[in-house]
Amino acid sequence: MAVSAALRAAITRAQNADQHSEPVFSPLRGLGRGRLTPIDLLGQSLSTIAPATGMVFIALWMITYSPGYVGLAAIAATTSAVFLVAFCITQFTRRLAAAGSLYSFVFQGSGIRATLTAGAALVLGYLGISVSVFSQAVPSLLDTIAIVGHDVRGTAATVITTVAIALAVAWIAVRGVRFATRAILVVEACSLILIVVVMLATHSDTTTAVALPNPSLSAVPFLAMLTVLSMAGFESSAFFGPEAKRPLISVTRTVLISPIICGVLFVFAAWAAMTGHGATIVGAYFEGTASGASAEVVLAVKIGMTCSWFASTLGCAQAGSRLLYSMGIERVLPAPLARVHRRFRTPYVAVLAFVAVSAAGVFIYSDTVRDDSGSFDGVVETALVCAYTLVAFASWKFLRRIGEHTSLTRICTLSVSAAGAGLLVYIVLDGAVHGMWALPIAALAVAVSGTVWSALLRRARPESLLMVGAFDSVETADLLPGAGTLLIDGDGRRRLVPDRGAAEGNSPEHGR
Repeated sequence: MAVSAALRAAITRAQNADQHSEPVFSPLRGLGRGRLTPIDLLGQSLSTIAPATGMVFIALWMITYSPGYVGLAAIAATTSAVFLVAFCITQFTRRLAAAGSLYSFVFQGSGIRATLTAGAALVLGYLGISVSVFSQAVPSLLDTIAIVGHDVRGTAATVITTVAIALAVAWIAVRGVRFATRAILVVEACSLILIVVVMLATHSDTTTAVALPNPSLSAVPFLAMLTVLSMAGFESSAFFGPEAKRPLISVTRTVLISPIICGVLFVFAAWAAMTGHGATIVGAYFEGTASGASAEVVLAVKIGMTCSWFASTLGCAQAGSRLLYSMGIERVLPAPLARVHRRFRTPYVAVLAFVAVSAAGVFIYSDTVRDDSGSFDGVVETALVCAYTLVAFASWKFLRRIGEHTSLTRICTLSVSAAGAGLLVYIVLDGAVHGMWALPIAALAVAVSGTVWSALLRRARPESLLMVGAFDSVETADLLPGAGTLLIDGDGRRRLVPDRGAAEGNSPEHGR
């Protein structure tokens, strides 16, 4: 009887519901909600990380500088640290979905200036990663073409190849995430299987003849920083929360799983290099057949690495475009960045802008930066460490504000915050000691970016400061008939108010 009465009451509320009120929409509804599966999210994260390329470079440095088991321990410890960062990020992903990812998360725990600082760090970090992997994809593709008998290397070929890759990345990214992530996941899996099989099947004590610059850091700290850079983008699935099915669960799991998968692969690559199983694949990629590897192995490795570089370029473009889209929605960047393709529901203007800047960066990188790639990578690492530190500290403040801290979350968030701050200090001091002034300059620029940016917005577009931190929120269409009417009050908060004839007691629904 009680159930029947409740059903009758619900039907009555639905019939009496106000059907003429203005509907309320999520600020991020343009992207299309509930389209991406956990497989799509994992493909996005792994494509951005490109673990196949990270394995080869870790093996290269392990062979070249021979840090032994200390280096292996440094890689494992760094993986654990990245997992703790992921744990801090999931304190947000299990509660909200935001196209701005870490940038939007920082707002929930810290102020606007910290949020804009995190945004500047993420833009610099993702653009830096994109330029780095893009600049590797171009010569890798040309080398692959040369191996099959068509040597077209040269300035004109480099320019044409760069433009072609940029157009391909832009087209795929505009076409949609689902169109790319599953194919990329298969390609990346094939590349990883190839590398693992070659490492297990070959053994050589011959060291590589590749000429490498001495890193400014000692071997062990350098390996730790290389691991951080190789895992950059592990959290990129968080940019797709508004587009994912069951985002609070699927995004959280992907953010936690991604660093574990990559960490295991990187530790394996380090072990293979230590035991003589990594020399063949390192030589095949960097020296070709001159290393003694067969032409078939060299071609397979080149194809696998080229696909991995391309996948990483695409992953950065898809994640970076969501960041720019979120900032366009909030008007902290030009509003056209928030335009969405009518058919594919992708932020096509943000995609084109990100890819265009990345392609321009490749030409600058090739002409002026390649000889000092250590400083370039150091700047990218500085930006990423800054963003991860800010989100860890914001998660501590956020959980304290909502009263949901546990002993574990307190220890993790404060530990990561302290470790990140200490690492930033170490990077700055080490850069100054070794004359790599780009690192302290980059750290200072990121540190003041939030203050400068907020001051400029306060003068030019003060209303944009009220929109920072937008995330996917409940819409009128999400409510069951008769559940109430969703309204936006004077403070911009969403409130669920009872319909005429509905029972009293509905509580406000907080959000933007």
